[in-house]
Amino acid sequence: MKTVLDILRGIVIGLANVIPGVSGGTMMVSMGIYDTIIDCINNLFRKFKESLRTLWPYLLGMAIAILAGSLLLKEAFDNYPLPTNALFIGLILGSLPIIWAQIKGEKINAAHVLIFLVFAAVVIVPKVIANQGYGAKQAADTDLLHLLLYFVLGVIASASMVVPGISGSMMLKIFGYYETIVTDTLGGTVKEVLAGNLANLGHALLVLLPFGIGIVVGILGVAKLIGWLLKRWKGYTYSAILGMVAASPVVILMDKSNWLMEEAATGNLVPRYAAFPTGIVIVSLVMLVLGFFVALKLGGEPEKDTAK
Repeated sequence: MKTVLDILRGIVIGLANVIPGVSGGTMMVSMGIYDTIIDCINNLFRKFKESLRTLWPYLLGMAIAILAGSLLLKEAFDNYPLPTNALFIGLILGSLPIIWAQIKGEKINAAHVLIFLVFAAVVIVPKVIANQGYGAKQAADTDLLHLLLYFVLGVIASASMVVPGISGSMMLKIFGYYETIVTDTLGGTVKEVLAGNLANLGHALLVLLPFGIGIVVGILGVAKLIGWLLKRWKGYTYSAILGMVAASPVVILMDKSNWLMEEAATGNLVPRYAAFPTGIVIVSLVMLVLGFFVALKLGGEPEKDTAK
């Protein structure tokens, strides 16, 4: 049963990683497994068997969710953005008691508050930038410069898997490579392979391999830093995490797609609803509550400090 639950937790983390504005690290915190995963990543080579035994259900769930999410989530967000976002907001809000439990034993001072506010801003500012119209879709070129760029983007995207509150998908969107890499190349390739068409597989691998290598390198590097910070300044580190996680619902609600949609004929943004969408709002509130209780259920008891 624990293995099944861990696979489900991995699916939640994987889905979060492909959604702009939502952080896989936030989902790890929400389910009370953040310290455990960071510890396993940091000890992957020193305690390979033990670490892999812990990580494999999460990795399997993430792989399933990322492959399926690159296809299905686009449909969910295109057609039902508010209820879909509400589910993830509920998951995030359900994580706050778990994060607070890591800090409440400490005496809160001005430094805790300042760190909270600074890192909340770190999450919100990229979304403000994205809303200003940056992030035009870029072509999936495969010259050497672009291959190096995909590696760097992979390192940046890895932040969403390790640092709670930081959305790597949002950063990809700001640079104009979210659709290029996630929905077009990854999602499009999965769709073509399932249909038996392998004609574009080589081009897709040229894009995805350097990106994937960048993700692995980024995860290993950032996890080391997080583990070091948790060991030495746990209260301040969790104050930063709390700021980023608390700001995440704000970022999600800032997404224009909740209320606007792209007109097929012109490409212009037009109102999604002709009148106040009472039914959609009710469904969204239900999804919000569902997400909150799912986070509490999957989270269980707050973790002990396992960072080494």
